[in-house]
Amino acid sequence: MSRGGSVRAFTLSAAITLLGSLAGCGHADAPRALDEIRARGELRVVTLNLPTCYYFGAQGAEGLEFELVRAYAARLRVKLAINALANETAMQAELAAGRADIAAASLTDSPDWSRAGAAASPYARIPQLVVYQRGHVQPRETLQLESARLAVRAGSPQERILERMKATVAPTLQWVETAPSSADPVEDVDSGNTDYAISDAREFSFAHHLYPNVLVGFALPEERPAQWLVRPGAPDLLASVNAFFRELDASGTLARLVQQSSGDTRRFAYGESREFQAHVGDRLPRYRSWFEQAAAQAGIDWRLLAAIGYQESKWDPHAESDDGAAGVMMLTAETAHSLGVKDRGNPEQSIFGGARYLAQVRAMFPERISEPDRTWLTIAAYNVGFGHLEDARVITQALGKNPDSWTEVRARLPLLAQERWYSRARRGYARGWEPVQYVDRIQRWLRLLEWQPGEASPAPGAATASRATPGA
Repeated sequence: MSRGGSVRAFTLSAAITLLGSLAGCGHADAPRALDEIRARGELRVVTLNLPTCYYFGAQGAEGLEFELVRAYAARLRVKLAINALANETAMQAELAAGRADIAAASLTDSPDWSRAGAAASPYARIPQLVVYQRGHVQPRETLQLESARLAVRAGSPQERILERMKATVAPTLQWVETAPSSADPVEDVDSGNTDYAISDAREFSFAHHLYPNVLVGFALPEERPAQWLVRPGAPDLLASVNAFFRELDASGTLARLVQQSSGDTRRFAYGESREFQAHVGDRLPRYRSWFEQAAAQAGIDWRLLAAIGYQESKWDPHAESDDGAAGVMMLTAETAHSLGVKDRGNPEQSIFGGARYLAQVRAMFPERISEPDRTWLTIAAYNVGFGHLEDARVITQALGKNPDSWTEVRARLPLLAQERWYSRARRGYARGWEPVQYVDRIQRWLRLLEWQPGEASPAPGAATASRATPGA
């Protein structure tokens, strides 16, 4: 090589080194996002108040996105500050301005989101369902959509899927756009305003309980990716989020959380859902204020008390059972007398009496039992009696399991019907499967009440914070 070539090579190498040093200095001066989050001790998340994302149930905050961001905050060993906003536009503004670290609401990247932040890798791919009204012809293929009234929410990922279908396989496909703030397109199908709608499978797992007349026709070929968005200029945060989801997936935890947070964890028969929705409209309004007042006095969520009332009587003040229980809360004559209830057929007296009895049973359990186990154990005892429930807890402990866990006690309650167990139990035989079914059904009614429009909503913009457990 000539001397001139060596000089040029050296000069180029030096220039690259200098530029690299300058670039390195710039990055060194810029705070890393993860360091900043740990320094403030708080992960700031924006989301939407939806059953699929984040809502307030009787036991507190729930929803898949809440569970995921809570787990991620625990991974970082910081508190979680979660803010439910009115819409995606508001979320994009918070993320773009750096006031939020993460946007988590079962989102799909789009041009608008790309301007607001950086998309993490999808953690799920959600089927997109074509739904129709019961009693009508079931759609089975895309071609049937071209000659039908089809509804989709304007600007949604579902509309973008339809746009791609129109450009490739269905050139005459048309649809009606519903405003982002309007009713769910599934409701349009239920009311007969449209023939079909496109619904996210995860959303429909909740919606089908509210609209039992709406059924699934078929799934579109394209699935929707669900992912988080992180604030701009935070590559370390983005890498951390992607690693978090890889580990969650590999461990099986992600699949478990998705299943637990689904509206399909316990399905209803069509008739049950339809009857419940009818009673929500015609019976519950008569007694709601009493459920709210009585629950407030007992220190429980009114929807939980109402769910118990529905399981007991379907909110019928004239209900009676073969064993002599009567009224909305199906109190026995003996229990009613002990509670000062003079007329079990009076819905107000019955509801307040049932709430007092529930509070009494709850107070009988050791203070060490945490939620939600304490609530489910209480409700099981409300049904089978505190003594039998205690027998089941004793059996649970004898088998080396946790007697303070509803999951563990639930598995042992049916043993009270087996002679080898009830012969040694203090209170003897019990139909131990009944409180299991009782609690399961109340959990179902409670979920339906929580999912009613407007019932699970913190005010848009209202933030809640919860302490993450280090190392969880």
